[in-house]
Amino acid sequence: MATSAANKSKFGTLITVFFFWGFLAASNGVFIPFCKKHFELTQFQSQLIDLAFYLAYFVGSLALYLIERLIKIDILNKIGYKMGIAYGLFFSAAGAIAMIGAVNTGNYWLILSALFTIALGFSLQQTCAQPFAIALGDPRTGAHRLNLAGGVNSFGTTIGPLIVSYFLFGGIGSNVDVDISSVNQMYMLLAGLFIAVALFFIFSDLPTITQDEKIEAGIGALKYPQLVFGMIAIFVYVGVEVTIQSNLGALLKLPEFGGYQESQIAHFISLFWGSLMIGRWTGSITVFNLSKMWKNILTVVVPYFAFAVVLGANILGGTDVSDLYIYAIAIAVLVVGFFLGEEKPAKTLLIFSLFGITAMSIGMITTGKLAIFAFISGGLFCSVMWPCIFALSVAGLGKYTSQGSTFLIMMILGGAIIPPFQGWLSDALNNIHLSYIITIFLFAYLAYFSIKAKNVLKAQGIDYESSTASAH
Repeated sequence: MATSAANKSKFGTLITVFFFWGFLAASNGVFIPFCKKHFELTQFQSQLIDLAFYLAYFVGSLALYLIERLIKIDILNKIGYKMGIAYGLFFSAAGAIAMIGAVNTGNYWLILSALFTIALGFSLQQTCAQPFAIALGDPRTGAHRLNLAGGVNSFGTTIGPLIVSYFLFGGIGSNVDVDISSVNQMYMLLAGLFIAVALFFIFSDLPTITQDEKIEAGIGALKYPQLVFGMIAIFVYVGVEVTIQSNLGALLKLPEFGGYQESQIAHFISLFWGSLMIGRWTGSITVFNLSKMWKNILTVVVPYFAFAVVLGANILGGTDVSDLYIYAIAIAVLVVGFFLGEEKPAKTLLIFSLFGITAMSIGMITTGKLAIFAFISGGLFCSVMWPCIFALSVAGLGKYTSQGSTFLIMMILGGAIIPPFQGWLSDALNNIHLSYIITIFLFAYLAYFSIKAKNVLKAQGIDYESSTASAH
């Protein structure tokens, strides 16, 4: 990383917010089945947690976009990235405090509102933090910093379910009833952390970095077909990534899938999000200036090292992980995918989409551990899709690149819509297992987009075969 020692320290401060995003997003996988049982919800109603969380990203980015165009002022340029992150943290702290009151009143709708407020703060933080990370050093090495920040985000997604399970149930695998005071303690701690980090940002020597890009009038970016198809792809990608794990808790309760209790699923949720970490750590290898031999060696070694980290986190949480060792086979498939993809966005996206279709199909026609690991491996195959989709979608947009990026961030909305839809489908069919059929169609669209984008860009004379640069 080509940054000074001072900037490295500042970057270390910045990436704390990346951890928070991953921690809370992954923890929903444990919080959802808890709420379903505690409030006696249907599967659809339980998935409204994801609706509230991911809808906030859409609302937040859309509101910022519309307000800036209404007042014709670049708000982030005016207040700076540092203060934007601080304000976002205060928003999230307010949501965490509101969650305490909501839980105490026992009102599920207030809980959803509080979670929406937390994620609204995340939306502002994410809008500021990613360009901030690039600005803290040589822009040519900005991708390095984003990948490292993405690795921290993924680490948060890995340990989040374990820590939340500890707060809710007093330990992984415990069957004790949840004491509401434990939920209060968790959100009091989060509120305190959000406020502390916000104050640290305000009083730190982090530079007040701004951008001087002029706001483009209209929505000219939408005239590019690669962006329009890419917006749908981001919607689908985030949706399939979130819905696999969000409905996993209900699936694991079925006798043919182990009959697990809510307090016993955290290590499976952790493995799913850990799978994303495994893939992203492996994908980050390509941004470093390594020889072909070392790239090949690390492409094999890094995913298994990351797998060991996931297992270690679960062991520290008191979980027996011996039944997870077989998952090493799925990681071998991931490694093969990286070699076949040759660091090319369209090809990589196509290969991993086909792997996703295959894994979901195996999960649909089998039960037990084979089906569980097949569904969880969807995390492996989703792991590198964000940079592929993003690279293909904004290629050739020129002055509309910033506008196009804003539209793509809005499409995180998929995480709000698709999980509740699967929950509704599960209720309608009275079969959570059968509802997973939608994941096959979602991966199928991503495969279609990889081919469509390749052809569209080829017609525009654009080289789509450049290497991927960053991870979500």
